[in-house]
Amino acid sequence: MNNKIVAVIPARSGSKGVKNKNIHPLNSKPLISFSIQAANFTQSIERVFVSTDSQQYAEIALKYGAEVPFLRPKEISQDMSTDYEFMNHFLNWYYKTNNSVPAYIIHLRPTTPLRDPAIIEKAIQTMINCENATALRSIHEMSESAYKTFELTDSLLKCIGTGSYELDHANNARQSFPTTYFANGYVDILKSEIIVNDNLIHGNKVIGYITPCTTEVDTYDDIDYLEFLIQTKSKKIVDKLFGESNVV
Repeated sequence: MNNKIVAVIPARSGSKGVKNKNIHPLNSKPLISFSIQAANFTQSIERVFVSTDSQQYAEIALKYGAEVPFLRPKEISQDMSTDYEFMNHFLNWYYKTNNSVPAYIIHLRPTTPLRDPAIIEKAIQTMINCENATALRSIHEMSESAYKTFELTDSLLKCIGTGSYELDHANNARQSFPTTYFANGYVDILKSEIIVNDNLIHGNKVIGYITPCTTEVDTYDDIDYLEFLIQTKSKKIVDKLFGESNVV
């Protein structure tokens, strides 16, 4: 193992909700380019890789400065394929090529495009300074506690997690419930040793790193909302990623 920090951006083809989601235009640029640029302008990230099963996606990634040294096998690029599968595939390739693996992998999903490289850098330093942590995941506070949500079984509501059909407790004031957080994909930081030795992505000592609330792309409505954000409160981030200076 070496002390290198690399970014890995997963970008399989074949999305169904938004066709070719990972390269769908956003502000006239392919969605994946936002993640590549965020990694390119994060100080501690030394190399930026894209893991994709698509030659078309690979060519776009190369255009924006990422490395695409292989095409990911189709069998680990399916709807039900896991993060562990493509990360393990990447580390196997990296080890064969470099005779070592990087200490940290910065996992950036293309579906969360509006990231500030300065926030990614702070997350990296937080992870480095916490030796016992097995991973870091970015989060933001949920508008409603998850304890106030429900499951649906045979058309009947029951409280999340408990299985209770007694719902009146969920009507209590929001302040009476624990604050809960949503893993938002802004930045995840993985330790190669956890993936290699434990066959896990995150392990059991995961730092919760609070970031600004962010929007992930699942639908065309999300694309429209992101276009609005780019013209309003997120304009500075886009200028940082694609502007003339690109200063973090």
